[in-house]
Amino acid sequence: MWGLLGWQPSELQLGQFQQLQNELRSWNARLNLTRLVDGDDFWIAQVFDSLWPLVSLLKAAPPVRMIDVGTGGGFPGLALAIALPEARLTLVDSVQRKIEAVRAMATSLGLAQRVEFCSERVEKLGQDPAWRHRFDWALARAVAPAPVVAEYLVPLLKPTGHALLYRGQWSAPDREQLDRATRSLNARIEAVEALDLPAGRGRRHAVNVVPVAGCPRQYPRAVGIPAKQPLGG
Repeated sequence: MWGLLGWQPSELQLGQFQQLQNELRSWNARLNLTRLVDGDDFWIAQVFDSLWPLVSLLKAAPPVRMIDVGTGGGFPGLALAIALPEARLTLVDSVQRKIEAVRAMATSLGLAQRVEFCSERVEKLGQDPAWRHRFDWALARAVAPAPVVAEYLVPLLKPTGHALLYRGQWSAPDREQLDRATRSLNARIEAVEALDLPAGRGRRHAVNVVPVAGCPRQYPRAVGIPAKQPLGG
């Protein structure tokens, strides 16, 4: 698995991944965070799938600021916090109980000094000057259709930032719709990468979106509007 990334976790990092698996099992017994906690479900569908689109960062380990929107059970955020020891991460989820669980896992893993947590709707964060244009990387995995996710993420980016949309299936119509949405956001699709996960875990796509100018002030729109009226539709 690690060979496919061209990156190898240190002994400390490997231990943290193993501890994360144990923490996830424990919390999952109390709160339904994810069904992907054992064997390849955890190591490939969770850890590997969180890391592979960011292999260039794994090798360079720069001191970037990242935000994981809709973190759920802590992916990709906690996996990246382990793999990128110089990065600072913010994990966001609108469900307070999930944020409390992920915060407890991060504390147990010794990551609390580099990871912060927020239970709020991302539409509100994107309009808050304390959050807008703050991050080098904004990430979302399995949250909503791509145009909706782009509207969530792009307002959070620095002018040199990157929005990473983790996707499963990806088609020409998907790209056309996202192209239209990103034009409204003063952004563009920089790259789309595809990878077949190990052990037959399916095909994944990583869509990298970058700003070309300042995101118009009206985005993101009010809570619920991006999902009900997606850009590019």
